Amino acid sequence: MLKLYALVFVIGIIGIFGYGAKYYYDTTQATIGTLKENNAKLETAVDTAEQSVATLQQDMVKLGNLNKELTGALQKAEAYGDELRTKLTKLNLVVEALKDSKQLEGKMNGASADLWRGLMEESGNTNQYPDPQWLLQLPTSTGSQSSNSSGEGTDTDSSQAETTPTQ
Repeated sequence: MLKLYALVFVIGIIGIFGYGAKYYYDTTQATIGTLKENNAKLETAVDTAEQSVATLQQDMVKLGNLNKELTGALQKAEAYGDELRTKLTKLNLVVEALKDSKQLEGKMNGASADLWRGLMEESGNTNQYPDPQWLLQLPTSTGSQSSNSSGEGTDTDSSQAETTPTQ
């Protein structure tokens, strides 16, 4: 009978070791499967992060170029502002207004209309609008001088204002 108990005991030990080995194998395979899934997710995340970094670097280059352009435009605008300040310090508008107010009014109206047209162009508005009523009013004196130094449209006489039909 002792042999029978010993045989049952050995078979039990072998069964326990076999069951333990199977359990270890199953849990190891499940862990390996989970790790493979996580690895695939991490590779996707790394690829996405690398693409994001590349996109950010391209955007930084674009922003740098735009910043250079804006800096150049700002310098030009500041130079133009300095030029205008210099011109305004040379002008004595009070004396000019007392001498010939209608001529000054024509110059101011023409310059305002040119500024308005420039703003409309710069904002992308390509529609042609007629000149405003205040520009179309005829002054009693015709002034043909302009404070516009660019040479474009130097005639700012409000009686000579150009009008374009509305579209």
